[in-house]
Amino acid sequence: MPLTADTHVRLARPSQDLAAAERFWADGLGLDVLYRGAADGPGEHDLVMLGWPGAAWHLELVGGEHLIVAPSPTAEDLFVLYLDGPADDDLVARLERAGGTRVSAGPYWDRWGITFADPDGYRLVLCTRAWSNG
Repeated sequence: MPLTADTHVRLARPSQDLAAAERFWADGLGLDVLYRGAADGPGEHDLVMLGWPGAAWHLELVGGEHLIVAPSPTAEDLFVLYLDGPADDDLVARLERAGGTRVSAGPYWDRWGITFADPDGYRLVLCTRAWSNG
């Protein structure tokens, strides 16, 4: 089957505290929990999949006592949402209440949006620009 614009994308990240990460992404950003699972044997992880129903992507967070790789985000590990306008004040407040920390992501992103670090340090940018692929 060929890759197309409809090909589903999974972004997977390790998490030290799945409950805290889920609070940020679900309660803060508003993603739905699409699936939750517990480790069922050696080499498996607890996980939570978050996204919007029908979207061609989801965010998968893995953690638990069998987590081998600790989160190691860098300043360039950005999850950018293009809002085509300013971020809603209620959304910003929800993200902060849900454990998000406002951070600088450099002059470009600071000019064009608001950046939060999630509880594991990965960054979410609420970009005021519209997405353009050309």
